[in-house]
Amino acid sequence: MFAVLKTGGKQYKVQSGDMLRVEKLAADAGETVQFNEVLMLGGDAPVIGAPLVDGAAVQAEVVDQVKGDKVIHFVKRRRKHGSQRTKGHRQQLTLLRVTEILAKGGDKSGVKAAIGAGSAGAVAATETKAPAKKAAPKKAEAPKGAAGGDDLKKLSGVGPALEKKLHENGVTSFAQIAAWTEADVADMDEKLSFKGRIEREGWIAQAQELTKG
Repeated sequence: MFAVLKTGGKQYKVQSGDMLRVEKLAADAGETVQFNEVLMLGGDAPVIGAPLVDGAAVQAEVVDQVKGDKVIHFVKRRRKHGSQRTKGHRQQLTLLRVTEILAKGGDKSGVKAAIGAGSAGAVAATETKAPAKKAAPKKAEAPKGAAGGDDLKKLSGVGPALEKKLHENGVTSFAQIAAWTEADVADMDEKLSFKGRIEREGWIAQAQELTKG
């Protein structure tokens, strides 16, 4: 039997015993995690999910936390006060060994769900709602006194419609954009279908300058 699972925005076809590298998970080496987003089960009687296969799951043992191959990013802004930069990035990954594919009963297995490292904080906030509410005032401080947040339309290529989309995704200040990591940029690219616009327009560099001002 094989399964097609989804994690970190990607799909993987796996069988029991396979070694797999996925986007970094919030788990330590030796732990067993479970992927509950199974899109398909293959075998004598294939099952295709709509979109997920009900009750199906894939369990795997965390072998190690590793890094992917180095990727070089080159960004150039062709403007009067243009800039260019080159930097390398190695994606953090989790190495897994698939141990079992469950056709049903995954929701009752009791095995820890596989959660991306970037989502771990969000899950912790959901489990302890009171601390999450206390953190809210910090977002109000970022706009430096502006009750509605910074004017994101000052960024290249950002108009009223795009600013509204950013607000809907919790982005209201230049300080937030200036602090984005490669993972944050990739996540926002996927959510809003930016197709590389953030790096192409140099939003992070602009936000850093606007924050200083």
